[in-house]
Amino acid sequence: MTTPLKIRVLLADDHEVVRSGLRMVLEAQSDIEVVAEASDGSRALEQALGEEIEIDLTILDVSMPRMTGLQAAAELHRRRPELRILMLSMHDNEQYFFEALKAGASGYVLKTAANRDLVEACRACMRGEAFLYPPAVATLVRDYLDGARLGEAPPEDPLTARELEVVKLIAEGNTSEEIAAELVLSKKTVERHRANVLDKLGMRNRVDLTRFAIRRGLVEA
Repeated sequence: MTTPLKIRVLLADDHEVVRSGLRMVLEAQSDIEVVAEASDGSRALEQALGEEIEIDLTILDVSMPRMTGLQAAAELHRRRPELRILMLSMHDNEQYFFEALKAGASGYVLKTAANRDLVEACRACMRGEAFLYPPAVATLVRDYLDGARLGEAPPEDPLTARELEVVKLIAEGNTSEEIAAELVLSKKTVERHRANVLDKLGMRNRVDLTRFAIRRGLVEA
């Protein structure tokens, strides 16, 4: 991809104050323009896939309502692989970092370092380069070397993408009927997904699923 003269950015974060601050950081640069904003993953996905706005780069907060940034990133990567994706997170956590890479993100920036790193991360992504904050690089190298030494493959996620969507919506307090409407599924299918998740994770109820969803960054505590 040729880097455009002005990078057109879709900025998604569920906190308006955070979005405003990030927009100021980005638009202080002559080569970056925020052309759209979203407060949840579903809206970000809708705008990025629409034809109304031309977007070169999507910046997604990891934890957002309705659909997380990680879920939106995976869907965007599948449907618009040419679109660059940058994850933004308050979590200095290996699990989120590796899930972001798996979802198709080109970079991972901590909110605590956004003033320093966000602009360069945008430019790096548009050059086709990965941007990883320094501790993440150390983690990536260490885990790769440890895995290679032991001959181990990385563990697979026990839940499918659809099951993660259902878990998130359950943790947000939605009923089976509401989840079915949101995901365009039958109530019976939603309940089957719920039962499968409980079985896979060895859990018993909504409370257990909510705790799991918080640990996974699907919802905020």
